[in-house]
Amino acid sequence: MGQNLQSSDRLRPIDLARGHGLSTQAVRNYEEAGILPAAGRTPHGYRTYTALHAAALRAFLALVPGHGHRTATQIMRAVNRSEPDEALRLVDESHAQLLDDRRTLRAVERALRDLEPAPAPERRAGPRDTFIGPLAHTLGIRPATLRKWEQAGLVRPVRDPRTGYRVYDEAAVRDARLAHQLRRGGYPLEQIAPLLDQVRVAGGLEPLESALRDWHGRLSARGRAMLTGAAELDAYLRRRGQDIDGRSLTTDL
Repeated sequence: MGQNLQSSDRLRPIDLARGHGLSTQAVRNYEEAGILPAAGRTPHGYRTYTALHAAALRAFLALVPGHGHRTATQIMRAVNRSEPDEALRLVDESHAQLLDDRRTLRAVERALRDLEPAPAPERRAGPRDTFIGPLAHTLGIRPATLRKWEQAGLVRPVRDPRTGYRVYDEAAVRDARLAHQLRRGGYPLEQIAPLLDQVRVAGGLEPLESALRDWHGRLSARGRAMLTGAAELDAYLRRRGQDIDGRSLTTDL
């Protein structure tokens, strides 16, 4: 859309759609969802949009990569309801989630660094095996905690066929130590379980290096996208404020 559009300039749905690779139906759907302000109508009932709608569309499409479709929709709805504080609260929540994700990644990387050089504890019970008591002692936790982690799927010991005792092989010890590191970092079990599943599927820690690099890349891209979204949202808020103040308000809005 051209930068010299005035709020009084009438635009058709196709005018908004073509610059973003959208269909005219998508533009209408965005309006019905509250992402765009309500369109004006011609005497024959056709929708007409203005530069304000073009700014809203740019803001929404810029917000989606950083905040996700659902949150971006909620942000735009709040703005269009004249609730800018609610919109900014939603933006803040997304930034807080991104920061939490960065902290989680750092905790995972620290845990992996701690795990790699360390041998499995208490291997006297077998070549690479240990039991619940020695493992709990090595980690400084109670055996009941290891049993709770087992119930949550974090640790998967096997049972000795003769005694029925839990036996922790090298992989199970690795999982227990990683879970312990993340729990010390304050992360809940439901966040730890998917990571351990990834370690198991990868067959070890080294294959996760690529996944961690990808994780870093996704977080960086998300942060940059949030900056772009913030700029477009600010531009929309400014234009909307001007129109509401009556400096360029048209009868179509």
